[in-house]
Amino acid sequence: MKCLPRKCQLNFLDQGVCPLRGVRLSQKYPPVKFLSEKDRKRILITGGAGFVGSHLTDKLMMDGHEVTVVDNFFTGRKRNVEHWIGHENFELINHDVVEPLYIEVDQIYHLASPASPPNYMYNPIKTLKTNTIGTLNMLGLAKRVGARLLLASTSEVYGDPEVHPQSEDYWGHVNPIGPRACYDEGKRVAETMCYAYMKQEGVEVRVARIFNTFGSRMHMNDGRVVSNFILQALQGEPLTVSHWCFCPICSDLVNGLVALMNSNISSPVNLGNPEEHTILEFARLIKSLVASRSQIQFLSEAQDDPQRRRPDIRKAKQLLGWEPVVPLEEGLNKTIQYFSRELEYQANNQYIPKPKPARMKKSRTRHN
Repeated sequence: MKCLPRKCQLNFLDQGVCPLRGVRLSQKYPPVKFLSEKDRKRILITGGAGFVGSHLTDKLMMDGHEVTVVDNFFTGRKRNVEHWIGHENFELINHDVVEPLYIEVDQIYHLASPASPPNYMYNPIKTLKTNTIGTLNMLGLAKRVGARLLLASTSEVYGDPEVHPQSEDYWGHVNPIGPRACYDEGKRVAETMCYAYMKQEGVEVRVARIFNTFGSRMHMNDGRVVSNFILQALQGEPLTVSHWCFCPICSDLVNGLVALMNSNISSPVNLGNPEEHTILEFARLIKSLVASRSQIQFLSEAQDDPQRRRPDIRKAKQLLGWEPVVPLEEGLNKTIQYFSRELEYQANNQYIPKPKPARMKKSRTRHN
C-alpha cells in the first residue's frame, strides 16, 4: 500500500475496500445453507443471468450448492446475479453455448435461449443455433462428465393447439416455416436431441415444458404480456390487448424445475398454471392493481399467435407433488413493485448531456 498515503489507506480499509484494486474486501451475501461434500452438487445453469435463470441461481445457492452461471448476456443481465459475485460457491462465465464448454459438473440446467417473441424473432438464426448447437454442446458435456441435464423446453412446442388443456402426450400444431418457428421448432428438436442422447448414450435427461411465466427481473422491453401491461399501466399509456388467452405461472416455477431435476421422471412434464384468464381480464386486473387510468385498446392478432393455451399439470401434481401456490394477485403485485423500481432507477440515471460552453467570438480588431 506504499502507493497511497497512510491516511487514505486507513479510510479505504474502514470502508471495506481494497485500496489497490478498488473492490470490496468483504461482502454480505444472502444466507447460504451448509452442505456436506457428499450432498453438495456442482451445478451449471446456462442462461443463468436471465429472468428465470437468476431466480434458479438464488435457490440453488441458498440451498448450499456450487453454482456456475454461463450467459452471453443477449437477454440476461449481470445485475441479476451480481449479489453472488465473489462468493466461494459461485462463478459467472461470459460464454455462448453455441461454442463448446469444458467444465466439471454434476447437474446442468439448460435454460439458454431468448424466450420472448421479440427477442427470439430478432435473430432467428441465432435462436435456432442456441437451441440446436447449444443443446448438442450441453448434451455432449453431460455425456463426458456423467451429469444429468434438464432442458427448459416450452409450451410453444404445442404451437396453436387444437386440444385443451394440453397434456404431455399431445404432439402439437406448429407452423414449421412461420415467424415463431425458430423458437418453436428449435425447442422441439432440442427435446428430440435429449431423448436421442438418453437412448443412445445413456445420458440422464429431464424435460420441463414451461408455460408463460412472470415475476421480478423480467426484462422491461421483452414484449411479453405481463411486462407490456404493467409498463403501460405505470406510464399511463393504453393497454394494448390481443384476443388470445393467457395462463400465467408465478415464481413457483423454480421449485418445479428443482423437483423435476431431482426426480426419476425422464419424460416431458408441463410446468404451468391451469388457472385460465382472458387477456382482457388480465389487463383489467393489472390496471386495477396499478390504479391506472390507462385505456384498453385492442390490436389485431400476430401471425401464429396461439388462440388459447392451458396446461394439464396432472403429471406434475401426481409425480412431483408440484402445483402453483402463489396467488395471482400476490405475484402481480411483486412484479409491479419491481417494474416501478426499474422505472425510477432509469429516471434517476438517465444520461443528460452537459451544455457546451459558449464559444468566444474572435475579435475583429485589427492590430497595426
